[in-house]
Amino acid sequence: MTEPALPVHGGDLALATATYGAPDGGWLDLSTGINPTPYPVPPGLLSSETFHRLPDPAALARLEATARAAYDVPAGTFLTAVPGSEMAIHLLPGLAPPDARAFILSPTYGGHTSAWRPATHVIEIDSIPDGAIAILANPNNPDGRILPSDALAAMARRVAWLIVDEAFAEVAPGASLVPALPENTLVLRSIGKFYGLAGVRLGFAIGSAHDTARIARALGDWPVSGPAIAAGTAALGDIAWRDSMRARLREQAAALRGLLVAHGLNIVGGTDLFVLVETDDAYALHRALARHGIWTRAFAENPRWLRIGLPGVGFARLDEALRALR
Repeated sequence: MTEPALPVHGGDLALATATYGAPDGGWLDLSTGINPTPYPVPPGLLSSETFHRLPDPAALARLEATARAAYDVPAGTFLTAVPGSEMAIHLLPGLAPPDARAFILSPTYGGHTSAWRPATHVIEIDSIPDGAIAILANPNNPDGRILPSDALAAMARRVAWLIVDEAFAEVAPGASLVPALPENTLVLRSIGKFYGLAGVRLGFAIGSAHDTARIARALGDWPVSGPAIAAGTAALGDIAWRDSMRARLREQAAALRGLLVAHGLNIVGGTDLFVLVETDDAYALHRALARHGIWTRAFAENPRWLRIGLPGVGFARLDEALRALR
């Protein structure tokens, strides 16, 4: 049997349906690592005027000020809004010198690989040569690896440009490099994962005046939409929701790990938004769960890994499916 190609990203329910058919109860999508309980954007916030008018520069400035406070951006470090960190990831290679050597600390999020191709993948942090461009995710996707700030600062001192993707840093705030950002380092943040607002397509690039200004120029006068500005300002400004959600996700991730271990699965990594398990044939497990209407993230580059996001209200459904498979 020829297996269908695995998706590059999670969330491809069209592929899931085309391959396995539409499940009776709809898909339980555990493939993305997106918070299953999104930030409740107030309905009145997105009025018809928000969609009708061009984005307001003053509103954009308020969004960026709110993001600076939420991410603890120090004075002298700059921030600019981008239409999702994925856009920034694919924009950055065009801002690098043509003869630059790029090295990606792997395994990691596949978007970096496609953006910087051809690039050299490395396993150990010390393998990235001096004077190169270094790209990594912290916490890492899909294994949740966290590199300490002092190790990243040491790397920044010997490379030309350090790019750190902190898409999952909201659930590991102590891991963020932003509060003490080296001059030659650019950090990418997003509201898609933790805030569960992936469809808004809003992120931020944080770094030097030089780097953030080049990104802002490349994106033009309206880098993000009016609805993204409104939703992002509300979400990032709601510190009480953020703090309570961190605790809630910690509990949910612990429950998910307990469930997976109870069903005999070996956990090898993760964050409070997803768990990475290792098994002899992860694709067989991925396929079996898909037949129960549960979509997970398998990896062509590692057939033993399966990433499983938080099931939210679908916890019992996942338990039932795993029980049936046993």
